[in-house]
Amino acid sequence: MRIGLFLHRLAPPRPIGPSFVRTIPSTVSCRAGKIPLVFYTAEDYEQRRRGGHKFPVVVNFHGGGFTLGDATDDARWASEVVHEVDAVVVSVDYRLAPKHPFPTAVEDGVDAILFLAEHAEELGLDGQRIAVSGFSAGGNLSFAVPMRLQEELRRRQSAGEGGRGAESLRKRKKDGDKPLLSRRPDCRIVAIVSWYPITDYTISTSERRATCTRPDKVMPRFFVDLFDAAYLYPPDCDTLNPFLSPGVASDEVLKGLPEDIILFTCEWDSLRAEAETFGRRLQRDLGKNVMHTMVREVAHAWDRAPNPFYVHETVGQHYREACAEMRRIFEEC
Repeated sequence: MRIGLFLHRLAPPRPIGPSFVRTIPSTVSCRAGKIPLVFYTAEDYEQRRRGGHKFPVVVNFHGGGFTLGDATDDARWASEVVHEVDAVVVSVDYRLAPKHPFPTAVEDGVDAILFLAEHAEELGLDGQRIAVSGFSAGGNLSFAVPMRLQEELRRRQSAGEGGRGAESLRKRKKDGDKPLLSRRPDCRIVAIVSWYPITDYTISTSERRATCTRPDKVMPRFFVDLFDAAYLYPPDCDTLNPFLSPGVASDEVLKGLPEDIILFTCEWDSLRAEAETFGRRLQRDLGKNVMHTMVREVAHAWDRAPNPFYVHETVGQHYREACAEMRRIFEEC
């Protein structure tokens, strides 16, 4: 996989490289460790940051079945976002299974967003304009992390208000059901961009394959089973957990997601059906603004073919479509 992605990054136009890395300690997970955050910024980032400019930020999660990959895998996407949206991209090098099974990756994502919100001033970031993106397994995290973040903020709020009595009660009544991520002054997620995500682990591999119109294009079952065995440990892991299977989360949990969701699926992907079902539910039942695009005649992860001379002609097109939507959302904030 590393060789393939190295070749992919060689294809013209060459993506930009990382600008700098911050390594942060884990605080949410019970598994102590370090989480590298890889920053992609514009060439004039430092100059504008020192001048007081606040950049919107896109927090990205790479794919690889929660078992492979690293934070530089999505350099081509990061380049488009930096150039087209004028945002800072922070790619999270979350810890991988099997050494770090579920829910470590989700909790590392929560830590990343909390760190960026708390250090937004020094990093030149606008904590009120955060988007989350992800590919495949990272697409799963693009939904799971904001939901788990809501829970973490609620837990910290409850701990902080434990002794405030009537004043705390009045504040909670005043806020009502308004999602914590929309009323916390230093942290607001306004959009999700999810590329061919895993959304429902209650569906078996066989059931997923049965929905695919081109079974010859799907990943070999051996690798799928290996990834699942590594991430879903112990084996009796609750697949109904909303932070594992966002597609089966309750309406109460899902309503805290941002209003704008940009979803891309692949026609020849065994994950397509569950992702599209989830997208329809978010729009129909929860009133989210879901912009869905099904990329025709391509397989899962079509945008990162290991070819140093050629990138599929639709990759730049769809990356720019997603960037245009993010730019609109950020401008309207």
